[in-house]
Amino acid sequence: MPAPVAPEFQGIGRWLNGPPQRLADLRGKVVLVEFWTYSCINCLHVLPHVQQWHAKYRDQGLVVVGVHTPEYEEEKNLGNLQAAVHRLGITYPVAQDNDSRTWDAYGNQFWPALYLVDQDGRIVHQHFGEGGYAATEDAIRRLLAAGRAHRGA
Repeated sequence: MPAPVAPEFQGIGRWLNGPPQRLADLRGKVVLVEFWTYSCINCLHVLPHVQQWHAKYRDQGLVVVGVHTPEYEEEKNLGNLQAAVHRLGITYPVAQDNDSRTWDAYGNQFWPALYLVDQDGRIVHQHFGEGGYAATEDAIRRLLAAGRAHRGA
């Protein structure tokens, strides 16, 4: 049975750190979709790993997209989100998912949640909560290597 196709980003109010992202436009790249919210301590513990992968693999074809789906009302405020993104040093694109439409499209239930999307747009790895960093990074490396082999690089 093939891996499920990753849902497109839906109902995004604002994009931070760049223009709107579409998974359809990212085909051929490996995409790490990170569901988070800035007041979640577990999200803050996972964040350095996500930032490290972004820095280490972005030139090899990894695209990280943070989907900020708020748990509390004050997290819906754009100024609060912008301040958190700046304070936390997040440089990859962040989607403001205030109405949880992308969250719901993924059937997500947890913060933080990581969904790794392959070059064909399919979810091939997921992890919920803290930990599992080595397995996630191994999956990133395998997908990037497979992409290089496919291109003959």
